[in-house]
Amino acid sequence: MLRASGLTFRAGGRALIEDVSAVFQPGRLHLIIGPNGAGKSTLVKLLSRMLRPHSGRVKFGERDASRLGERELATYRAVLSQAVEVAFPIPVYELVMMGRYPHFRGRPGLSDERICEEAMRYFDLAEFSERSYGTLSGGERQRVNFARVLAQVWEPVAGSARYLFLDEPLTFLDIRHQIDVMHKVRKFARQPDVVAVGVVHDLNLAAKFADRLILLHHGHILVDGGTAEVLTPQHLHTAFEVTPTLLTNPATGELHLTFD
Repeated sequence: MLRASGLTFRAGGRALIEDVSAVFQPGRLHLIIGPNGAGKSTLVKLLSRMLRPHSGRVKFGERDASRLGERELATYRAVLSQAVEVAFPIPVYELVMMGRYPHFRGRPGLSDERICEEAMRYFDLAEFSERSYGTLSGGERQRVNFARVLAQVWEPVAGSARYLFLDEPLTFLDIRHQIDVMHKVRKFARQPDVVAVGVVHDLNLAAKFADRLILLHHGHILVDGGTAEVLTPQHLHTAFEVTPTLLTNPATGELHLTFD
């Protein structure tokens, strides 16, 4: 379980996140939505301890995040940030192996090599193993970064849940790969010891894949719950200042939004 209590973070004299509390259960994909400037990325950074709150706290299970060492935390928490820059040539396999660095000292073991290979196959990257990361397209690079991040928390960790944070992870991916990656992320997130929290902009993808949605507005949680509870015309008009038409697929029950 991941628990946030009274989180507040300020920058430039303004509260980007103010008094936010939430509990994130394992085995579910939690997606955060909201307009630009609502505080989505800031909240994910606070939850993952990439940022420290000015007040409030985050707990990974029973552990207070503020008291955790970086190496310990890295063994069970992985973060995919919005932009990943690599300023030197490196083979794809070696970049994915970077996700395993917290788990070994010196040289990777056979289990680390196996995990990297499995993560690369999971994202259909086996053929890119020896390619230089810099020669890949933006979408291919993003899939490599997914493999690197999931390799970090690929297997259960004794005494801890695994925590996966994704900040706008669909950047650079075409629609086919967006859907494919979200299927794979949701499958990974459904494991009983995985707590998964992500930020997405596409409301239809959020509606399709989220087990739970959190709608942020001006640094506060406007509404938190299931798709039908969150994606109402009233809530979306308040947050985005647009009113959608909501359609339900009669075969699957999935919600779809259209905008005039």
